[in-house]
Amino acid sequence: MATKHIRIHGKVQGVWYRGWTVETATNLGLTGWVRNRSDGTVEALIHGPAEKVEELIKSCHNGPPHAQVTKMDIEDSENEGMTTFEQKPTL
Repeated sequence: MATKHIRIHGKVQGVWYRGWTVETATNLGLTGWVRNRSDGTVEALIHGPAEKVEELIKSCHNGPPHAQVTKMDIEDSENEGMTTFEQKPTL
């Protein structure tokens, strides 16, 4: 099992990035959360089997059709014990 904290930079707000992330992560059987940040980035915590976490991270490099990802910061993190993948309020 792996847990990653990611920060996605670029045109990632107002393009359904969070909804797409919830849908994609849920389909992969992952848990965690995603939210917009006031600085214009999107932040996510992803937990699950390492290969599925990596699959979501690779998908996040592209995101939904209108997103333009310019950079991603990825760090190992701690599992927060979530049982679903959800969208959290903007921070």
